[in-house]
Amino acid sequence: MAGAAADRAVREHLSAADPVIAGLLERHEVLLVEEDDTEREHYAALVRSIVGQQLSTHVARIMWERLLERYGGRPPTPEEVLAEDPEELRAAIGLSRAKVSFLRSLAEHVTTGELDLDEVAAMEDREAIAALTAVRGIGEWSAHMFLMFQLRRPDVLAWGDLAIRRGVMEAYGLPEMPDRARLEEIAERWRPHRTAACRVIWWSLDGRSQESAGEG
Repeated sequence: MAGAAADRAVREHLSAADPVIAGLLERHEVLLVEEDDTEREHYAALVRSIVGQQLSTHVARIMWERLLERYGGRPPTPEEVLAEDPEELRAAIGLSRAKVSFLRSLAEHVTTGELDLDEVAAMEDREAIAALTAVRGIGEWSAHMFLMFQLRRPDVLAWGDLAIRRGVMEAYGLPEMPDRARLEEIAERWRPHRTAACRVIWWSLDGRSQESAGEG
C-alpha cells in the first residue's frame, strides 16, 4: 500500500486498537505514513542528529546551517571531518568538544568500515540499533530517530524520548511520566505501527514533532 491508502490503514488499526490514540486522531490532523521515494543520505542524517542532540529545534538548525556553510553548502564527508582540526571545527560551528569527538567517532567508524550504513539499512531493527550505538555519541534515542525518520521503520517505540513520555502521561492520565517498562506495556497495543503512534503523541503535545528530545 502507498500514500493515502497506507495512512488510512494505519489510522484504522490504531483507532481500533487503542481508544486513547483514537481520540487523539480525532482531535489532531497528523500524517501517519509518509510517502517518500527519494534516496536519503544516511551518513549526513547521523551527522545532523549528533549536531542537534539536546538542542532546541531552532538552535540545532543554526548549527547545521553553519556546518553546511563551512563545506560549501553540503554536509561534510567522513574524510573531511577527520581532516579537520577538532578545535577549529568546534569554534567555527559552536559545537561542544564532546560533539566534535562524536562526529569524529562516526567518521572513523564509517571510513574503517566498522559501520556500513547500507548494511545497517538492511538490518532488523534490533541489529541496526546495536550497530549504531557502537559509535560514541549515538545512543538509543538517536538510533530510534534514525530508524523512524531516516529508514522509515514502521514499528519503533522511542521510549527514551521525553516528549513521548510526557505526551503519554497526559493522554493516558498517568500520575507521572512512564518509565520504559510502563511505556512498552502501553505501546504493545500499537504494534506493528508504533512509529505512527509516536507521531500522534508528538503532535498531540504541540503539533511540532521536531521538538522531541533525548539523551543522544
